[in-house]
Amino acid sequence: MKKLNIAYWIVTGLFAAFMIFSSVGNVMNDPQSVEMIHTQMGFPLYIIPFLGVAKILAAITILIPKLDRIKEWAYAGLVFDLVGATYSFIALGYPAGGWAMMFLFIGFALLSYYLHRKRQVAMQA
Repeated sequence: MKKLNIAYWIVTGLFAAFMIFSSVGNVMNDPQSVEMIHTQMGFPLYIIPFLGVAKILAAITILIPKLDRIKEWAYAGLVFDLVGATYSFIALGYPAGGWAMMFLFIGFALLSYYLHRKRQVAMQA
């Protein structure tokens, strides 16, 4: 159980940190976020800070113990965000070098969720 907990917290901590750090620019509506999300992808300006706040709240949620039901929703939202962003890059014709790294973060999300579920089962036994 100790190795499982260590693996879970390392993977989840790294994943949450990535999601939080990638959200700060969205919350602050920085020019780079506006350029990519609004100008290049065509999303409305009001969605940028909304997505940033939602990602930060979801990342914090997956770090808080005992919020299992809400944690399920948080993981789903973060995966939807990552998959949607990846699809948007591909649909806009970005070269693979511009979006392939997203699969690493999707992998971290899936691994974190898998370890979370495995911990739940181990705690019930």
